[in-house]
Amino acid sequence: MQLIDWIILIGTLAFIVIYGVYKTRGSHSVKDYIGGGKDSKWWTIGLSVMATQASAITFLSTPGQAYHDGMGFVQFYFGLPIAMVVICMVFIPIYHKLKVYTAYEFLESRFDLKTRTLTALLFLIQRGLSAGITIFAPAIILSAVLGWNLTTLNIIIGVLVIIYTVSGGTKAVNVTQKQQMAVIFAGMFAAFFLIIQYLPADISFSNALDIAGASGKLDILDFSFDLDNRYTVWSGVIGGSFLALSYFGTDQSQVQRYLTGRSVREMQLGLIFNGILKVPMQFFILLVGVMVFVFYQFNLAPLNFNPAAQKAVLESEYAGEYQELMLKNEEIQEKRKETSIRFGSDMETASSEEITQYKTELSALNSLEEANREEAKTLISSVSEDLETNDKDYVFIHFILNNLPRGLIGLLLAVILSAAMSSTASELNALASTTTIDLYKRNVSKEKSDEHYVKMSKWFTLGWGLLAILFASFASLFDNLIQLVNIIGSIFYGNVLGIFLLAFFIKHVNSNAVFIAALITQALVLLIYHLEVLPYLWLNLVGCALVMILALILQSMIYSPDKKSNYENKNI
Repeated sequence: MQLIDWIILIGTLAFIVIYGVYKTRGSHSVKDYIGGGKDSKWWTIGLSVMATQASAITFLSTPGQAYHDGMGFVQFYFGLPIAMVVICMVFIPIYHKLKVYTAYEFLESRFDLKTRTLTALLFLIQRGLSAGITIFAPAIILSAVLGWNLTTLNIIIGVLVIIYTVSGGTKAVNVTQKQQMAVIFAGMFAAFFLIIQYLPADISFSNALDIAGASGKLDILDFSFDLDNRYTVWSGVIGGSFLALSYFGTDQSQVQRYLTGRSVREMQLGLIFNGILKVPMQFFILLVGVMVFVFYQFNLAPLNFNPAAQKAVLESEYAGEYQELMLKNEEIQEKRKETSIRFGSDMETASSEEITQYKTELSALNSLEEANREEAKTLISSVSEDLETNDKDYVFIHFILNNLPRGLIGLLLAVILSAAMSSTASELNALASTTTIDLYKRNVSKEKSDEHYVKMSKWFTLGWGLLAILFASFASLFDNLIQLVNIIGSIFYGNVLGIFLLAFFIKHVNSNAVFIAALITQALVLLIYHLEVLPYLWLNLVGCALVMILALILQSMIYSPDKKSNYENKNI
């Protein structure tokens, strides 16, 4: 990090914070502070939705995912456009008609207060933990690579977000996310074109794709029905639709982004914009990772990209064995470099037999390198079980710091921190809004002025922000933190989605049946997880299915046919 990098990094982050505070000064009403003024244009909504989902870990780990496993991960997003269409047709018109500030307000209109409160609490539990993760995940990686103090990084990211989120509320989140997305796109495009420039003079972009394809990195579509394969077209279209529907349709951190639209049309266009652009964006980020892979076909890559892990093993009793693996790694990569140069330069004139031979050689060398890396991971884990052996998250940041020119390093670090700020700001804003509207206003203090609720929302934003920083600061005390949060989300999220699906599509189910079903479902899901009956990712589907089935059973037992349900009475 040179002076120019510090200037660009600090200047970019300071501009975003100051701009957010300036543009949203005077937000004193609930409509402005929580509803974002209800005047957002579709492109603001679309970019804000994208920025909320694109956390810092997206720009750190996605290129690393492509580096190791190729482009197949993009299939995970194939269901997202389908979910956007469903939300535009079903969710948005109802939310807009009821003029809600949170998704959970709808549940009181459809069911009753206790169902609304329960669902809001389930959201607060899972999203409160996630806010800490969006701070901690980039902080721990930057700390390991740059040597910065982890607690200091947590506090810096958290305080910057708190400043403009408390100041301007939802509108501040929306207007700053446009600037953050501009920084993110500029940084990623600059990195991509520089990688192409860094390739040998006789290796064109087309040659680079040939090399990546020969190494299996461009295998995008998998139509198999193999359940052991995590990413296929079918899992993306079916499972991806289910996940996107629950996230964009019921999670307040996303719902609040499009509820700021001035009309149903603006909201719908914003989500369609996200649906159209999201898959190409993820494709491009993965392509950046593939180009980093091609770059390291011609340049020496470390045996493990996590500097903290590599340093620890080199200072341990296993240093000699690890150094032998490092030498072997250099030999493999030198052979692969020679093969890649011949393959790239001969592609236009080579026969099909020669191309097949090149691909076989590259595949064999890549397999040798992978086996060598696995041995290195075994040695690292022998030093300490607490050391992170999976180095996917460190691939892109290693490339940035060791290969990009001065100034651009500061910009790419600004990309990472901007992404952390954008997702964290959305989460804090949603947590505060839900706490204010669904819990405080509805259950504690019903008849107060707009100024009072805005003031309380600011205090709740500050409180959730401090809790997020605190959680991030102590997060290292937990093992496998990302998995822990995914487990917690899976325990609660399926239940929430099932409640919303009942509200939208099963008209005759009433509030008591849903509330009792939700309580039973949550207890059963916790029991299933405790007994380890299923992998935790399946709990989303199980929770959704359970609450819907139980509600229908209970409805048939307690519902009187001569009484209309809440839905039919209110004609929502």
